[in-house]
Amino acid sequence: MENSLKQVMPPANFAVLGGGKIAYIRALKSEDAKVLFPNLPPVEAGMNLWALVAADGTPIMLSDSREAVVMNAHENDLETVNIH
Repeated sequence: MENSLKQVMPPANFAVLGGGKIAYIRALKSEDAKVLFPNLPPVEAGMNLWALVAADGTPIMLSDSREAVVMNAHENDLETVNIH
Protein backbone atom coordinates (compact mmCIF):
# COMPACT_ATOMS: atom_id res chain seq x y z
CA MET A 1 0.00 0.00 0.00
CA GLU A 2 1.35 3.38 -0.99
CA ASN A 3 1.62 6.15 1.63
CA SER A 4 0.22 9.45 0.50
CA LEU A 5 1.60 12.64 1.94
CA LYS A 6 -0.77 15.40 2.91
CA GLN A 7 0.46 18.92 3.16
CA VAL A 8 -1.31 20.91 5.82
CA MET A 9 -1.14 24.67 5.92
CA PRO A 10 -0.05 25.85 9.38
CA PRO A 11 -2.72 27.89 11.22
CA ALA A 12 -0.50 30.98 11.21
CA ASN A 13 -0.58 30.99 7.41
CA PHE A 14 -4.38 31.25 7.42
CA ALA A 15 -4.15 34.42 9.50
CA VAL A 16 -2.44 36.34 6.72
CA LEU A 17 -4.52 35.07 3.81
CA GLY A 18 -5.97 37.95 1.84
CA GLY A 19 -4.09 40.60 3.78
CA GLY A 20 -6.92 41.04 6.29
CA LYS A 21 -9.52 41.27 3.54
CA ILE A 22 -10.95 37.75 3.73
CA ALA A 23 -13.57 36.61 6.19
CA TYR A 24 -15.33 33.29 6.52
CA ILE A 25 -19.06 32.76 6.78
CA ARG A 26 -19.90 29.79 8.94
CA ALA A 27 -23.26 28.23 9.77
CA LEU A 28 -23.52 26.94 13.31
CA LYS A 29 -26.03 25.96 15.94
CA SER A 30 -26.67 28.29 18.86
CA GLU A 31 -25.18 25.81 21.35
CA ASP A 32 -21.88 25.91 19.39
CA ALA A 33 -21.76 29.71 19.14
CA LYS A 34 -20.44 30.10 22.72
CA VAL A 35 -17.09 28.66 21.56
CA LEU A 36 -16.53 31.52 19.08
CA PHE A 37 -18.40 34.16 21.09
CA PRO A 38 -17.68 33.48 24.79
CA ASN A 39 -19.55 36.62 25.94
CA LEU A 40 -22.72 35.60 24.12
CA PRO A 41 -25.78 35.94 26.35
CA PRO A 42 -28.00 32.88 26.75
CA VAL A 43 -29.53 31.86 23.42
CA GLU A 44 -32.28 29.35 22.71
CA ALA A 45 -30.81 25.94 21.93
CA GLY A 46 -31.14 24.58 18.40
CA MET A 47 -31.20 27.93 16.61
CA ASN A 48 -29.47 28.18 13.24
CA LEU A 49 -26.96 31.05 13.35
CA TRP A 50 -24.36 32.55 11.04
CA ALA A 51 -20.91 33.74 12.08
CA LEU A 52 -18.53 36.05 10.27
CA VAL A 53 -14.97 35.14 11.24
CA ALA A 54 -11.68 36.75 10.20
CA ALA A 55 -9.08 34.54 8.51
CA ASP A 56 -7.10 34.49 11.75
CA GLY A 57 -10.10 33.06 13.62
CA THR A 58 -11.20 36.30 15.26
CA PRO A 59 -14.99 36.36 15.50
CA ILE A 60 -16.49 39.46 13.88
CA MET A 61 -20.26 39.03 13.94
CA LEU A 62 -23.01 36.59 14.84
CA SER A 63 -26.54 36.71 13.44
CA ASP A 64 -29.58 34.57 12.77
CA SER A 65 -29.52 35.97 9.23
CA ARG A 66 -26.93 35.00 6.63
CA GLU A 67 -27.81 38.14 4.69
CA ALA A 68 -26.92 40.34 7.67
CA VAL A 69 -23.51 38.65 7.97
CA VAL A 70 -22.84 39.07 4.24
CA MET A 71 -23.93 42.72 4.36
CA ASN A 72 -21.62 43.42 7.32
CA ALA A 73 -18.71 41.84 5.44
CA HIS A 74 -19.36 43.95 2.36
CA GLU A 75 -19.75 47.12 4.43
CA ASN A 76 -16.28 46.42 5.83
CA ASP A 77 -14.77 45.60 2.42
CA LEU A 78 -14.23 41.95 3.31
CA GLU A 79 -14.26 39.19 0.71
CA THR A 80 -16.37 36.33 2.02
CA VAL A 81 -15.71 32.60 1.79
CA ASN A 82 -18.10 29.92 3.05
CA ILE A 83 -16.81 27.17 5.31
CA HIS A 84 -18.61 23.98 6.24
